[in-house]
Amino acid sequence: MLTINVNGKDREVDAAADTPLLWVIRDELKLMGTKFGCGMGLCGACTVHLDGNAVRSCTLPISSLAGAKITTIEGLSSAAVLHPVQQAWLEADVPQCGYCQSGQIMSASALINKNSNPSDAEIDAAMSGNLCRCGTYPRIRRAIHRAGDIAAAPAAGTQNKSFPEITNFFKAAGSFSSGNLSAENFLATEEHQS
Repeated sequence: MLTINVNGKDREVDAAADTPLLWVIRDELKLMGTKFGCGMGLCGACTVHLDGNAVRSCTLPISSLAGAKITTIEGLSSAAVLHPVQQAWLEADVPQCGYCQSGQIMSASALINKNSNPSDAEIDAAMSGNLCRCGTYPRIRRAIHRAGDIAAAPAAGTQNKSFPEITNFFKAAGSFSSGNLSAENFLATEEHQS
């Protein structure tokens, strides 16, 4: 048994030391927002935060995670409001098929958490390695700039949307086609229950 910290909670997992973090997240912890894409760390679908930095979980063995704090898409926001990147993603209507979006959001949020006013070049550098087969890159860039505005100026009248508003958005528009990323499933996760 190994203990890893995921979304602020220590979790005991029964997996071999060389098991990639992605499979522990999905198979052991049943957190399905992090996606399998290539298995070689090249596409970005499996991106999570490791101590605040965007990393590819499909190639990261759990034996290397002692003392580290891991955040998945399910742990990105608080129980009350979305992360600025999640809000901006909705405002900019970024997803098309949605499969890569959790990885895109995790890379973008790592950037915005460190730099709320990134240049286009800084966005390109932070997002390189996150592939979107639908080609939503212009919307992704707009959303990252918007997320920076939201993160930098919440007191200036820019408020993050609450989960009930987002739930209504998902009900009206249907859920993402990326598996379990509907608002209802997102809100039902252990990390977001009151």
